[in-house]
Amino acid sequence: MCLGRVRGRRPAYTGAQGAAVATSPLAIAVPTAASSVHAPLLLDMATATIALGRIREARASGTPLPEGAATEDGTPTTDPEKAVMPLPLGGAKGSGMSLAFELLTSVLVGAPIFSAFHSDDPKARKHRQNALLIALDPAAFGDPDRFTADVDTTLSTLKGLPSADGAAGVFYPGERSAAVAAERAEKGVPVTPKVWCELTESAERLGIAPPTPVA
Repeated sequence: MCLGRVRGRRPAYTGAQGAAVATSPLAIAVPTAASSVHAPLLLDMATATIALGRIREARASGTPLPEGAATEDGTPTTDPEKAVMPLPLGGAKGSGMSLAFELLTSVLVGAPIFSAFHSDDPKARKHRQNALLIALDPAAFGDPDRFTADVDTTLSTLKGLPSADGAAGVFYPGERSAAVAAERAEKGVPVTPKVWCELTESAERLGIAPPTPVA
């Protein structure tokens, strides 16, 4: 039998006790030219120091959390099994961003999550997810081909900067993820024994044949 649990609460808010706001992620994607050697820029970040998914991954692999990433009911901890609340990214700055994103992605669309979560209605604590999507057409600002060419030039300039001592290189958001995706498409996706155990048990329960693992 596979044993484990998944706990997840909302991150803390600077100056407040207990769980408060959501992780309120921000995602920005910027295309590069079709012929570019650069992968598109893909920034995907939470306003918490660490995303809840990362805590779950750390539990599955038994990897300690970074210092100052999460708390155990107010006490900082690096133990993913004890982590209850992620801390806001950059203290008050992360808290402020999370609250601002709540207003834009939830209140603006008429589905407040934060105030409902902290109300007396137990049903309001069920997981919900809102999003605000904004698409900008480069053609509305000028030549789209010139835009992607300038994006490539910007990324090439960044990649050409000298690396700091001890750094593996200069990377932009999405670059390493694209490389990992290409590698896993060729060689497969690594899965921890605990996760594989849970997947095979779920597959057996649902009558689904799991894929054959590759050593």
